Amino acid sequence: MKKHALIAGVSGIIGRHLAEHLVLNGSWEVSGLSRYAENLPTGVNSITANLMDRTGLTSTLKSIKPTHIFIATWSRQATEEENCKVNGEMVDNLMAAVGGNDIRHVALVTGLKHYLGPFENYAKAKPVTPFREEQPRLPFPNFYYVQEDVVYAAAERQGFTWSVHRPHTLIGYAVGNAMNMAATLAAYAVICKETGKPFVFPGSKQQYEGVVDITDGRIIAKHLEWAATHTNGFNEAFNVVNGDVFRWNWLWPQIAAHFGLEVAKHQGMPTPLEDYMADAGPIWDRIVAKFNLKKVPIDKIASWWHTDLDLGRELESFASMTKSYDLGFKSYQNSLNSFTHAFDRLRQERYIP
Repeated sequence: MKKHALIAGVSGIIGRHLAEHLVLNGSWEVSGLSRYAENLPTGVNSITANLMDRTGLTSTLKSIKPTHIFIATWSRQATEEENCKVNGEMVDNLMAAVGGNDIRHVALVTGLKHYLGPFENYAKAKPVTPFREEQPRLPFPNFYYVQEDVVYAAAERQGFTWSVHRPHTLIGYAVGNAMNMAATLAAYAVICKETGKPFVFPGSKQQYEGVVDITDGRIIAKHLEWAATHTNGFNEAFNVVNGDVFRWNWLWPQIAAHFGLEVAKHQGMPTPLEDYMADAGPIWDRIVAKFNLKKVPIDKIASWWHTDLDLGRELESFASMTKSYDLGFKSYQNSLNSFTHAFDRLRQERYIP
């Protein structure tokens, strides 16, 4: 029987890569749910709806009969208490809107803040690395935990299997995503090249020298499909990262070389991009005009705040993939290629020169 995927958050890094992967597979019908139907992958049935509007969502999805649901979206709120309320409600509304006997599996994407804590209590618990799935929940409110519990309860009521996927920093092709380090670093490099600003690593000494990993949009797409269609993936929570580790003091010169830049000496302390790129708006507009790029403002390309948060950490952060490998998932992704592939797609689509 042909499988029908409903992807909530299809316009983001994860949703886009998953949609492209499933369409290419050929054995899936793919429906993509987003608030704005803009620049979606070819072959996706676009559905426009708001996950916070339960009545409207139910009406919109009444004729959609997915066999598999992939939840790869969230809404950032001012406090973690609000995050728990809003993001838990979004998942609950979706589960109610697609209730029925057709659903076989629901996959929920969260992240490594499962181990590190939410923004308000970030890294206060100092978890041991590599992060492993059996580590207990932290004693702080966390909307990931709320979303998990909503999926678990729906699975109990409706009889479907589930999987939870915890990626690290997501790298891939997407525009307008709130946490897109690849696009942020690409815009940063382009501005440095245009203005002559030093291309300095913006993060902490610990991040520059310590071990870290990332999650490519293509690897999590493969992981989501695997867990949703193989019994070893049913009713399990998984870390999902590329499978290699690196240090930024090695990777940063590789990124610089990709853009034809020299690496500035790291000063041993962060150089936050929110400050360093404070004048980026008009500079970016000039670059767009000069190279005839798509007219997208810099705040839709780059998320300075998130890259500052990610690269400014003072602790080691990487995850184990042992559980996935032991249960049969064998894919791997080269992390340098994750960045260069995303840069090349942004260039191909005329978002960067």
